[in-house]
Amino acid sequence: MSLLKNFATVGMATMTSRVLGFIRDVFMASMLGAGPIADTFFVAFRLPNLFRRLFAEGAFSAAFVPLFGRALAEEGPPGARRLAEDILAVLLVALVAITIVAELAAPLLVGVLAPGFASDPEKFSDAELMTRIMFPYLACMSLTAMAAGMLQSFGRFAVAAFAPSLLNVVLVAALGLIWRQGWAGTATAAYTLSWAVFIAGFAQLAAVAGSLWFIGFPVSLRRPKMTANVRRLVTLGIPGVISGGITQFNIVIGTAIASFIPNAVSWLNYADRIYQLPLGVIGVAVGVVLLPELTRRLRSGEAASALHTQNRSLEFAMALTLPAAVALVAIPHAIMQVLFERGAFTAADTDATAAAVAAFALGLPAFVAIKVFQPSYFAREDTRTPTIQGFWSMGVNVAGSLAMVPFLGHTGIALATSLAAWVNAVMLLTTLVRRGHFVSDGLLVRRLVLLALASLAMGAALVGGERLVADRLADRSEWVSGLALLALCAGGMGVYALAVVATGAADVRRYGRALLERRKARRSAAKAPAGDATPEA
Repeated sequence: MSLLKNFATVGMATMTSRVLGFIRDVFMASMLGAGPIADTFFVAFRLPNLFRRLFAEGAFSAAFVPLFGRALAEEGPPGARRLAEDILAVLLVALVAITIVAELAAPLLVGVLAPGFASDPEKFSDAELMTRIMFPYLACMSLTAMAAGMLQSFGRFAVAAFAPSLLNVVLVAALGLIWRQGWAGTATAAYTLSWAVFIAGFAQLAAVAGSLWFIGFPVSLRRPKMTANVRRLVTLGIPGVISGGITQFNIVIGTAIASFIPNAVSWLNYADRIYQLPLGVIGVAVGVVLLPELTRRLRSGEAASALHTQNRSLEFAMALTLPAAVALVAIPHAIMQVLFERGAFTAADTDATAAAVAAFALGLPAFVAIKVFQPSYFAREDTRTPTIQGFWSMGVNVAGSLAMVPFLGHTGIALATSLAAWVNAVMLLTTLVRRGHFVSDGLLVRRLVLLALASLAMGAALVGGERLVADRLADRSEWVSGLALLALCAGGMGVYALAVVATGAADVRRYGRALLERRKARRSAAKAPAGDATPEA
């Protein structure tokens, strides 16, 4: 139950961030639309967003957490603190150098991210300046990830998980300012949001650093030295960041190709935000919690327990991911219409983004499976294998995008990204099975089949329900359309829940008994006399 509790903690924190992100994106669609101004901002925002997902959502931790966890177990807090301070000193110098180089090389970065902007000097210049404003966010995220990895190793998941919400809080506040000042649809709105990203980076860093100080584990600055710990982190970290961020690199490749298609960058960005909700809530929660959990079990020689944890983690992830993927394929138009179609966001934009949402959703189970499989490599300090496999998937993404764009436009880019995710997931799983590091039990196979059937039943119900409430979904009243979408989604969830119980895809009684036993244990502990408490060591 502790594993599920940690999944729930990180999942709820990520859900809070994503809900705030939805509010942000709804405002942003209304304030920026899907035209040239929005394209410019989203290209510039791609860099900090890329590094947020690379570092804050687990790739940096893939290298750092096993090293820090080992030091904590073998040398105690003093040894772990020395390791952290050695790494911090070198990391800080590297981040300052990278930031300076990036500020000077901003035109080159924009040229790589959006080569299609070269034909519009004003658009290129705006993207270049916005990139310079937002680039320090990358350094903040690297330091935030390091602090978050330490908190996770101590079993403190909440603050590290809630910290990303601060980005959305600051951006929503900036959008409120844009609305009040009447800057909607102007370049001023995009520059205001760029400065908001800059501020949010320091807010997130302050939150996790403050939490480390609160638990009595402050980290001091030292003179940078290339110690054995630093060299080990570099050896693990570079391929770890690459392999952990293959999905994000694929999206960057898609952005570069999309920059040649008018408005396509914005359409793909809004679609990305929709499917990132389940990916963030489920995939990130499982990945963040599973890595330190597997590391501890493998260090203790509990191989069988580690396999059980992997099976249950994949089962848990797919129980939430499969219905989400089916729903996004079944009713993408209704979702985009209700959430975004207002202000500068037109009906044509709804059609374009809905097609991309469905294409991304086809790869959603693979995206989440990658988050489940990669920690098995990282916990064994093997970052090389996932990196090599990730490069194969990137090749598939590039080839698929170039092949499908002439026929399907921006939707082909989304389909290629999903195809690349499946290739990556299958390669990761195949290698784990061959090495004996993943063995699926009969319960996992049975439940995955039943969960897939329950999800398909839900999808059929959503398609039929959408036809029944089509008029309500298209109503100009936001309350009417919003309630119609909410009712549609609630009905689909109800069908899925009934199907899961009817097929036995989830042992509801066992979970219920476990929760009751947990509550009884807490009550018994609360009623016990103070003198009976076992003194802490």
